[in-house]
Amino acid sequence: MSSGKENSSAISEQERETGETFRVSQEFELAGSSRKKLNAPVTLGIIDVRKTAKKDWESAINTAFHQTRKPVVIRGCDIGPCKEKWSPEYLISNCPPEKKVKVHKSKERQLDFRRKNFIYDTISFRHLIWLCSGIESEEVEEEKYQYFWYLRSIGEDPRGKDVSDISVHFPTLAADLKIPDVFPNESFFSSVFRITSPHLQLWTHYDTCDNILIQIRGRKRIVFYPPTEALNLYLDGDKSEIVDIDNPDFERYPKFRDVEHFEVILEEGDIVFIPALWFHNVTALDYSISVNVFWKNLGEQLYDKKDPYGNKDLIPAQLGYRTLDKIIGQLHTLPPQYQDFYLRRMVVRLEKRIDELDVTTKQESTDDNLDA
Repeated sequence: MSSGKENSSAISEQERETGETFRVSQEFELAGSSRKKLNAPVTLGIIDVRKTAKKDWESAINTAFHQTRKPVVIRGCDIGPCKEKWSPEYLISNCPPEKKVKVHKSKERQLDFRRKNFIYDTISFRHLIWLCSGIESEEVEEEKYQYFWYLRSIGEDPRGKDVSDISVHFPTLAADLKIPDVFPNESFFSSVFRITSPHLQLWTHYDTCDNILIQIRGRKRIVFYPPTEALNLYLDGDKSEIVDIDNPDFERYPKFRDVEHFEVILEEGDIVFIPALWFHNVTALDYSISVNVFWKNLGEQLYDKKDPYGNKDLIPAQLGYRTLDKIIGQLHTLPPQYQDFYLRRMVVRLEKRIDELDVTTKQESTDDNLDA
């Protein structure tokens, strides 16, 4: 086997700090004039445990996770020897040779859930590592290197109904990973292995469980949108219709121009907290390996027991959507003008409720600051 040709990222220290512009290959650049059309991204907060007293960074993490409920990067945390050990050769030698994984495969780097510009494929784990890392092997057909590959690990159930747990499905590798103690053990939901080709970009979506993403190999760019921007993201279910967030079609998506967003480039060893309901768009700048750990931050009874991924809406919300569908169905018996009128009246009631919740949230935030 020989190392395949791979364009390495070249960004300046200033670019690393600001996140304003960066180049990941000769052909692929995320920057340019289109960025100027959007509101400038807000810099994500960073908690560096190496430069802060333990009681202070523990307090900062607690505040981010439970009070402000905003994404934050935790840097310098002990994640075990995985960062040093997990070379392609090590990963392959510490997984059974017959290990198969279900992956996304696409000719395009931006995965689009609406056009379904990807297919699911089942390949051996070692082939996945070679394909994503660019290592050429006689075992792998040359044409497969023309695709983008993405593993989002699932359980052993071939129907995808089994929750992912790296300690169960990749036990030898899991021994190299130390998951930070940032949530109660009894709240644990899943741990997801993510292995990605360079430059692959996932669609904007939200999860209903709190989670942390531990970046082990390579770098990732993550763009976050707060839950309050839901009306401006042109949602289709739990995902945004806007695939190219850096060059959006403002004629089609005018509300997206002023959307508030946060941006960060995760370095190897970084951990980012992704609160439930925060929209996020993730791009692998390099061959990337990360582990995503989810936990249920609300009562167990609120979560859908048939959800192996942690992204189905909470039970009260599901019931609300069903009621909404019934209301819309009932209004269909009226002429269009009447439907329009009563739907607008309902929107007024919803907007009033949103305003009430906004006042409550701001008051709770003020109280938390006074208690701090």
